[in-house]
Amino acid sequence: MSNIPETGRTPRVQIRLMVIQVLVFSLLLTLGGRLWYLQVRNGREYTDEAKSNHVQQVVQPAVRGSILDTRGVPLADNETRLVVSTSRTELMKMDDGGKAVLTRLADVLGMKPKEVMDKVRLCDSKTPQPCWNGSPYQPIPVTDEATTQQALQIRERAEDFPGVTAEPTAVRRYTAPGLANTAQVLGYLSPVTDEEITKAQDTDSPYLRSDQVGRSGLERTYDKQLRGKAGVTRYEVDNLGRVIGLARSDVAVPGDHVVTSVDARVQAVAEYELNEAMKAARKEMDRNTNTHYKADSGAVVVMEAKTGRIVAMASQPTYDPNAWVGGISAKDYARLTGKKSNFPLLNRAIQGQAAPGSIFKVVSSTAAVRAGYNFNGNYPCPSSYSIGGQTFQNFESRGYGSITLGKALEVSCDTVFYGLAHKEWIKDGGLKPKKDAKNWFYTTAHLFGLGKETGIDLPNEVTGRIPDREWKQKFWEANKDGWCKQGKKGGTYIQRLAYEGCLEGNRMRAGDSVNYSIGQGDILVTPIQMATIYSAISNGGTLYNPVVGKAIVSADGKHVKKIEPKSHGKLPMNQKTRDQIDKALAAVTTTGSAAWRFGGWPQKQIPMHAKTGTAEVYGKQTTSWFASYTSDYTIVMTISQGGTGSGASGPAVRKIYEAMYGLDPKGNQDIGKALMPEPRTELPKILPDGQIEAPKILPYDPPKEPLDEQTLAGPPAAVAARRD
Repeated sequence: MSNIPETGRTPRVQIRLMVIQVLVFSLLLTLGGRLWYLQVRNGREYTDEAKSNHVQQVVQPAVRGSILDTRGVPLADNETRLVVSTSRTELMKMDDGGKAVLTRLADVLGMKPKEVMDKVRLCDSKTPQPCWNGSPYQPIPVTDEATTQQALQIRERAEDFPGVTAEPTAVRRYTAPGLANTAQVLGYLSPVTDEEITKAQDTDSPYLRSDQVGRSGLERTYDKQLRGKAGVTRYEVDNLGRVIGLARSDVAVPGDHVVTSVDARVQAVAEYELNEAMKAARKEMDRNTNTHYKADSGAVVVMEAKTGRIVAMASQPTYDPNAWVGGISAKDYARLTGKKSNFPLLNRAIQGQAAPGSIFKVVSSTAAVRAGYNFNGNYPCPSSYSIGGQTFQNFESRGYGSITLGKALEVSCDTVFYGLAHKEWIKDGGLKPKKDAKNWFYTTAHLFGLGKETGIDLPNEVTGRIPDREWKQKFWEANKDGWCKQGKKGGTYIQRLAYEGCLEGNRMRAGDSVNYSIGQGDILVTPIQMATIYSAISNGGTLYNPVVGKAIVSADGKHVKKIEPKSHGKLPMNQKTRDQIDKALAAVTTTGSAAWRFGGWPQKQIPMHAKTGTAEVYGKQTTSWFASYTSDYTIVMTISQGGTGSGASGPAVRKIYEAMYGLDPKGNQDIGKALMPEPRTELPKILPDGQIEAPKILPYDPPKEPLDEQTLAGPPAAVAARRD
């Protein structure tokens, strides 16, 4: 214990405490001043600087997957090109909106300034193509065909081209192997829009502004699988653009490959023969108008009968899908969408609707059997059939006496079906239908799958039309006012029709029913619907959803998801009726309406079944139809304003079969030359490095040896039945 008195320490302690207090107060005052300086005096400046530190995204686009034929041949893949793009955001910051830069760019690229400026303007309802329909915040490609020299000029003179880039980029390529265009099946790409980006934000496959999106065909159906997932690296950068850290990095995942059931070789044959058939039809005279047939459009479908898989699908007129790559030109856009071009973007195999003519009689025959008529019973086939004051002619006014339903199919007798349909119309109550009316001819068509989509994996399929009583009522309600305004009792033919429609357009008249029974009148079908029906007859009665996709395969080939065929029902017939119809359709090619086109065909070796159709269209020339099948394949072809079924479409269908089975025109088979003697079940091999083992395809070389006249004519009975 210290002896120093307490009062002796107090002054020194107090002085020290005062010094410490002053120091602490001074430090707090200094700190407070600094905080005031930073937060109040210069607060806004530092806030702005802090805001300018942000995350910058660098997008690495995913490589889009390829679309392959059934053997692995690429129908659509990617190639590296020098792409020159502009940033519209940067251009809009310039006083002149970037005109000077775009003018200099046009000079380097050898383009007109207007061409370049049109490509970077935004699309709206008033702006014609070319224009940019993608996001205004993503790079807008000006050309994907820049040369190395042009790209170097742009890079070396960067100060003259602000907002302009020239980079090697993977772009879509539609390869047309062996001249197999496959345009309407493949579809095309165009840039994603802001609206699409917004809608997809909450999905498991959101879009990036750099994405190209499938707009039609397989590119659209399988867009999600083909697109893959872009790689995004996020950097933290300051206001000077200097990287101050890595926020996050996602590696790009390449898109999957879509393997199809299409065989590029058969596709090339189908396209060629359809085009040749249309050219040949234009050389023939229409006896009704004494003018050449126009043959302005057509389609053909080649399908595996037992699965519904599409082997080939062609539509005319056609186009080159590469026209859309890198932005479509005004000239190409006008050509593809203008009326004069007859709308080549349409896939007429699934979107072309027409009356089917006599190929519809397989439906009417089934309806008759369901209504209680014996398939092998005897039915009159006069040269004409009269209802009231109206006479319905048999084709070329020829009669066959009393024949069976099978013979009516074989020689395509219209009046047999007129008579049956008229009897059923009367049984159902005629103009005053019974409440329990059976409507066999209409309900049977619905059970065949007509009047609705087949379910094919291609977008924008149309339904066709079955004009039953319900449709008649709805159609009348929708058009009654217009008919009543236009109609006139004693006016022109059109005015008289409108007058009748106004008064009783909702009534199913006898003439409507008899016309319908032979595939005429208001009925509409598509080639894909009829191919589905004839395939079902071939395979024993199963209606398959047509399908183009065969498998989804990952880029490295390790993961495979097969696309299995699916059925949407059975034909409304028993096995006995199916066999009877099958036998009748075989006779069509030996002694019936198509025999003159199938002389020399090896019927025992490869049984051929077919039905010809020639549909009359008001104000136009007749539509040619040819529906056929073997045990393996179904082929349906149609040519608008092309003439008769056997005359215009029949020869082309035969040539497609010959190429598939390796037959010469006289029916001799060389299996080594057969493209697809039987459906292919295995998938192509994709190597771990992403390379695809695919054979090369040579362009189709049609046989030059023609049939001699005797072989072409066939047996005497076939010559007599040279009709539809």
